[in-house]
Amino acid sequence: MTSPAPQLKHRFRGYFPVVIDVETAGFNPNTDALLEIAAVTLKMDSSGLLLRDQTIHFHVTPFEGANLERAALEFNGIDPHCALRGALPETEVMKNLCKAIRKQQKEADCQRSVIVAHNAAFDQSFVNAAIERCGIKRTPFHPFVSFDTTSLSALTLGQTVLVKACRAAGISFDQAEAHSALYDAEKTAELFCFMVNRWQLLGGWPLEDDAP
Repeated sequence: MTSPAPQLKHRFRGYFPVVIDVETAGFNPNTDALLEIAAVTLKMDSSGLLLRDQTIHFHVTPFEGANLERAALEFNGIDPHCALRGALPETEVMKNLCKAIRKQQKEADCQRSVIVAHNAAFDQSFVNAAIERCGIKRTPFHPFVSFDTTSLSALTLGQTVLVKACRAAGISFDQAEAHSALYDAEKTAELFCFMVNRWQLLGGWPLEDDAP
């Protein structure tokens, strides 16, 4: 009898992993502007390996009264007032993001989405704060559970900095592209997939007790 194909919903206890990266105008999610957000969803192939799926990306207009720290803007190179960014209002961005994630979460038959990020507490705090500001009631994201690729890469690769962890995993990383939410989210997704798949190939999943 043929074993059923592996499914994403079984890999993380019903969680739908979504790789997130944000660029901001500071470190305080309640006062500092969210300027850019990217989300990468994942899928599982017939052998149970994790792969990148879809990418969602927005530039964000600072919310009314938002603080813009000069040092943060110099670091990420974002001009919040540049019309060429094609930025959208935060409420529109977060509603569209949550709607797209809920749709893919449902298609994967998962119960809740979980944020995957490098230094996840930072990205999660800005996502949660933006969702609350926008008055979104049906958030797909778990409010406090996250998967932190910083901790995972420290364990599996002996590195904590994203560029160094990627290079240790054999993933190309262009330092000039760093600090773009889109680029960093896609590289973090590749890194997360590499670590999860490496664990599986080493025999770490499925666990023997979970075997059919």
